[in-house]
Amino acid sequence: MEPSIPGPITSVTAGRTVGDVGERAVLAELIGAVEQPPDAGDITVVGTGDDAAVFAATGETAISTDTIVEGRHFRLDLSSPRQIGARSVVQSAADVAAMGARVIGVVVSIAVPPSTAVEVVTEINQGIAAAARDLGAAVLGGDLVAARQIVITVTALGAMDGLRPVLIGGARPGDTLAVSGPLGASAAGLAVLLSGRPELRERFAEFVSAFRVPHPDLAQGVVAARAGARAMTDISDGLIEELITVADRSGVQVAVDTSAVPRPAALAVAAAELGLDETDWVLTGGEDHQLLAAFELPGQVPGGWTVVGEVRPRPTGPDGRGVLVDDAPVGAVRGWQSFGPGT
Repeated sequence: MEPSIPGPITSVTAGRTVGDVGERAVLAELIGAVEQPPDAGDITVVGTGDDAAVFAATGETAISTDTIVEGRHFRLDLSSPRQIGARSVVQSAADVAAMGARVIGVVVSIAVPPSTAVEVVTEINQGIAAAARDLGAAVLGGDLVAARQIVITVTALGAMDGLRPVLIGGARPGDTLAVSGPLGASAAGLAVLLSGRPELRERFAEFVSAFRVPHPDLAQGVVAARAGARAMTDISDGLIEELITVADRSGVQVAVDTSAVPRPAALAVAAAELGLDETDWVLTGGEDHQLLAAFELPGQVPGGWTVVGEVRPRPTGPDGRGVLVDDAPVGAVRGWQSFGPGT
């Protein structure tokens, strides 16, 4: 889920502002602060700082763009600028990983109000650079422009390394559904932050951290592709929402057992403390950016992945629902809708 977070937009304006310093000077700071991974030279012909970046593609390349908007996807009183920058990279890179690609580079566009403190922009940039470096990816370039609120767009590039892209619509009846890691932590973290109970932030710090910067193992996209995954997507909008997309694109029905879906050990404790249902976080929370994949045979499911359900033929007529959860249609239960209520 990319939540519509209630509350004020809170751009920081202390110290030097972008308007005072100017675009070129800020860009120079951003470029100078980026440390590339040791093997960045393997793909980078012309790096950040010129009119355009040039990278050496040795085969098929996956590319995906994602945008986050202040007040819609993040708030500066809930996450630091560095965390916001890092998260923007993770969610774009997850889409590339879901194709079975190895993330190799990112291009970034940052839009901010002129009144924004330069340190906010530089910290966003540091978060972007750190997250890219953790993925083994190079920051290839970007842009800085003025806007009414902070908007960050990250374009991620991935090398297929000779693998066939794993499409979201490739699931077939008889396939086994599996996920690459636990779900619900990010949604729980947001609930803790919005609870108005500061003591819970420390008690459930792992969930708060998971919301601010998810840490899925995106290398599992390549692992799944090599294992023969027939369909794959990242869980950004909630498990049910992704299942609906897989089912509709594949023309099948998918059935999931809620009790089989992995979740952090303390999730039930956090839900009970807040008077909420942990299953809602697991099924509709989203933003964990774990991977969901369909495999032809159970024996193809990679180690560390968890089997959560199966793919069935799509029934015809009024009962032709695409998703069953615990053998019941999901009904109106969904996940994140980009243009849904609160937009």
